[in-house]
Amino acid sequence: MRAVRAYPILGAVLAQLVAGVIVICMRLALIGVLDSRVLFWTSLGVQCAGAALVTRLLGLPVWWVWISLFFPAAMALALQAGKLPAWPFGIAFLVLYLVFSNTARERVPLYLSNSRTTEALLSLMQQRGATRFVDLGSGLGGVVRRLDGDGRFARGVESAPMVWLVSVLLSKLTRRGRILRQDIWVADVSGEEIVYVFLSPEPMPALYDKARREMKAGSLLVSNSFAVPDVEADEIWELPDRRKTRLFLYEMKGKTA
Repeated sequence: MRAVRAYPILGAVLAQLVAGVIVICMRLALIGVLDSRVLFWTSLGVQCAGAALVTRLLGLPVWWVWISLFFPAAMALALQAGKLPAWPFGIAFLVLYLVFSNTARERVPLYLSNSRTTEALLSLMQQRGATRFVDLGSGLGGVVRRLDGDGRFARGVESAPMVWLVSVLLSKLTRRGRILRQDIWVADVSGEEIVYVFLSPEPMPALYDKARREMKAGSLLVSNSFAVPDVEADEIWELPDRRKTRLFLYEMKGKTA
């Protein structure tokens, strides 16, 4: 389960395999009972629904459930591609690039923080009397919009073009928070009291080094789910949500060279 949470694509592949085994067993039982066309569509429906259900049971983020649901149908459509124009696939590729362009480059999937996590971060700010917050890799900006206001200044940093655009529009509509299109590695965090990340295991050592170099004494680096290797967290908050979210809190001792 730890590997699945760290690399959700493994869970998505596992879900398709489990659903595939179910479909094979079902087809063996129904061959000769159902018409071939009916059997095909029934198998496709079971593959889609089964993969989505397994993905959900594995506790993966909701967008992976949607990916698991539609992936078999997309593959079935691709097999019929000879009968279709090429432009729909070009558009689909472009959309995927605009949404997930930073996943392959930085090995950071698109994760969205749930409401329990957002409320825990709000409580953390209130407990510490913090007024400045930044979310590095802010996704759709839900955390930033919730925390901004009432004397608190929250901003997000996002590099995926489509995700950034959507989050900026939502921020403008609600008049809460500020979203920057920027690489997290060049973002200035020196003035922040709380820096929040929900990334993956891969960038955590380098991110911790960046925090130590730039953040002031007493400020906090908060990582959702992924600890910094070989560094003991000052606090670990375990949240009462379905996925048993853990927040790792690292208090900075002051800027280092």
